Order: sequence, then C-alpha cells, then structure tokens
Amino acid sequence: MWGFPLFPDQASTVAPQVDALYFVLIGLSAVFTLLVVGLLVYFGVKYRRGARADRSRPVSHNTRFELVLLTVPTVLALAVYAWAAILYFNMQRAPANALEFTATGKQWMWKLQHPTGQREINELHIPVGRPIKLTMISQDVIHSFYIPAFRIKQDVLPGRYSTLWFQATKPGEYHLFCTEYCGTEHSEMIGRVVVMEPAQYEAWLGGAEVAQAPAQGAGSAASAGEQQFQQLGCASCHRLEGGGAGPALAGIFGQEVRLQDGQSVTADESYIRESILNPNAKIVEGYQPVMPSFQGQVSEEQILELINYIRSLGTTAGPFEPEETTEPEGTTEPEETTEPAITATPE
Repeated sequence: MWGFPLFPDQASTVAPQVDALYFVLIGLSAVFTLLVVGLLVYFGVKYRRGARADRSRPVSHNTRFELVLLTVPTVLALAVYAWAAILYFNMQRAPANALEFTATGKQWMWKLQHPTGQREINELHIPVGRPIKLTMISQDVIHSFYIPAFRIKQDVLPGRYSTLWFQATKPGEYHLFCTEYCGTEHSEMIGRVVVMEPAQYEAWLGGAEVAQAPAQGAGSAASAGEQQFQQLGCASCHRLEGGGAGPALAGIFGQEVRLQDGQSVTADESYIRESILNPNAKIVEGYQPVMPSFQGQVSEEQILELINYIRSLGTTAGPFEPEETTEPEGTTEPEETTEPAITATPE
C-alpha cells in the first residue's frame, strides 16, 4: 500500500514468534466471537415471538456445559499467557555477544552511536545475523523506538535507561518510527535501519562507503568517554590505581557496591548516571560526599560515553570492596563543556 505494506516483512529472529502469537490471539478471538454470535442468532431466531418452539422444559443450568465453558477458556488463556511471558522474557534478555549501541531520543530525532564510535542521526547501520543491544534514554519527553519489520518496540524515557535487543535476519532497509506522540513534529521523527552483510558493515565502519568520522576524534565510544573523563576532571578523584577521594572505577561495572547506609546497589548504567548527576544520592561506603554534581554540564550522550568508558575498564565479578582512603584533599571543579557536534551519515 503506497510502498508501505500493511503487514511488513519478518526481518528479525523474534518476528515469526510475535506474528504466531498475534495470529493465535486473532484466531481465538474470532472463534469465540463467532461461537457467541452464532448461538445468539440461532436462539434468537428459534425462540422469537410467535415461533413454534418447545418451551415446556426450560433449562436452568447444565453442570457439564458450565464446567466446559469455564475450563476451556481458562486453559487457553493460561497457555497464551505462558507463551507470551516466555516470549517477553526472551525479548528482554540480550545475548552476551550482542553489539551494544546507545540511542538518545530528542524532539525530533534519534541519535545513535556505534560501539566503535560512529554516530548517526535517524539512521542505524547494523550487520545481519548479529544480536544488537540498544541502551536508550530520552533528552526531553517520552519517545518510543519502533522497528515494524523486527516486531520490536520500547518506550524511551527521560532520566531512565531502557534497553532493547534484536537480531536482523535479512539485509535491507527498514522503517524506524517513534510511536509515542512527542510534540507537534512527532510525525517527522522517522528514520531507517540499514541491515548489511558483515563484510559490507565492516567496510562501512572503515569509511569505505561513507566519509564519516566520530565527532570527537578517532576511536570508540569508550575512548570518547575517556576524553570526557579527563576533561571533566574525574581522574583527579577516581584514580585508576586507587587512593583518590573517590573509589577506583576499574572493574566496578556490574558489581555490587556497598553504600554508607548499609545497603548495596549494582553499579549499572542507572547507578552511574545517578552518581554523575546526583552524587550524594548513594555514597559508597568509606568515602565522603565531596563529589560535585555535573547536572546541566553533560548531555545524555556524554553520560552514555562516560558509562561506556567505565564499562571498558572491566566487568570482573565479585563484590566491590571499598578502599582504605584518607580524607580528601579537595576536589577539582569541572570545566565548562560544550555539546559535542553530531555527525550525520552522509548520503
């Protein structure tokens, strides 16, 4: 229909499963709707006023029929629920070997960054047959990341990270939409996902097809985060060798961190973001609340780059042990930073 099919291609590993569940729900709804409407019409005609129907033995109840009426829909509903729950959990748990991208929603565009540092606006180039994980956040209002051909959709919220993963199965170009009304130009917040063969994707990353470079020098998203880390003066307190006013960050990502109030928290994306913007919310045991807030000084994209850098320092398992520290000698005030330039993919 006008180049946009009513039912898009199945281009991801979960698309056939989502479609199967959808058609089963449609089929069950159709069967019960036809059954109820058919019986309604049949008895309406049979016992209409003036019809010669036998009304001498009215039926008040039928135990066997009532048991069937209760049991069959209940069993079907539980089966569909279990099927949908399993599918939901599978769609929420990304494989360990997934390529991790970041996405920032903003009125009215999608900003996406590759793990190797390349940035795109309203476009995402990915390799076919490789799991892709997106860590997403909104810079302003609620958006929703939706790729119809992949049968995936996830709300993108301000102040909170959400994740999404998928694995494309067919090379090609597919629509990318925002499905949450986000303002007057919401309908223009559209883009495309370009699925490429692995060799073609590697060539694209190398600039064989595009004259594109990361916005802040060459390197990965983690190296861009390292630059932010140095420019903001974080290294003066979070020393790699330890002994600074703040805890060392090497190997901290994904670990349990003990706090001053006796509780523990996982050092994931949300905790690190909160520590950057509101550092006094959760103080690590053994340290003083001396870190200044970087609220308003770093963009959501810069925070994601900082998180990528901290993640690159290691994700070794095991509880995080606070270091023996001395009283802090002082803190370094962060420098004024400017919003990094965003490089769009050339045509």
